[in-house]
Amino acid sequence: MEDGMIALDSENGKGLGFTSDSFESGSYLWKDGDDIVVSFIWSKAKGNFKKLVDAIKGKSMTVVIPTPLGRMQDIVIKNGYTHKTIDSEMGLCEVWIL
Repeated sequence: MEDGMIALDSENGKGLGFTSDSFESGSYLWKDGDDIVVSFIWSKAKGNFKKLVDAIKGKSMTVVIPTPLGRMQDIVIKNGYTHKTIDSEMGLCEVWIL
């Protein structure tokens, strides 16, 4: 799997279960090395995100969520993600890693 955007229903997306039957149009992921960055995601039903995370972890990759808001913030805290501040191309960024 090459680095870059992972779109819904793409070959790489399907390999992770990242499909339009589970996530809303406009959702996307970003692969950077062994990290899958959850840039924008909108699940159609409860449990879809957990399945996606399990698929990513099953491929020995890391889930990275930058600056989670709302429900996503509750998810990262509840599920034991580690909070870090990293220095990125855009300056300091808060990320949660599993």
